[in-house]
Amino acid sequence: MTEKIRALQIIHFGICAGTIIAYFIIGDLSLEKLHFPIIDSASIIYLAIPVLAFVLSSILFKAQLKQIDPKLKLENKLPIYQTASIMRWAVLEGAAFIILFLNPDFIIFGIFLIVYLLFLRPTEERITNDLSDN
Repeated sequence: MTEKIRALQIIHFGICAGTIIAYFIIGDLSLEKLHFPIIDSASIIYLAIPVLAFVLSSILFKAQLKQIDPKLKLENKLPIYQTASIMRWAVLEGAAFIILFLNPDFIIFGIFLIVYLLFLRPTEERITNDLSDN
């Protein structure tokens, strides 16, 4: 089981590292860009992107976990958990890239998504907790 968790951690690391590198290269990060932009009625959609990504990723993750038969052993639940995690991370990563490419003025919200993505690192304790809540 440890090697399956390790594989999931490597996938997570790759997603996080790729997104962070893209933000440094494409986003051309500087202190001037790291501010909260002025939000008006025309730009409210760019604020909605990270909020919707957070909500959608959580809903998809929990929906996948509900499909798991509770009678299965932890090792047998892991492939479904891996799929659910990758879906969750993909939604967050996609939203971070949408913000980066559509309106770099809102890059701070993309950085918040990346930080949240980093906190979702799979550990044995987190996996056990997520699967026991099922």
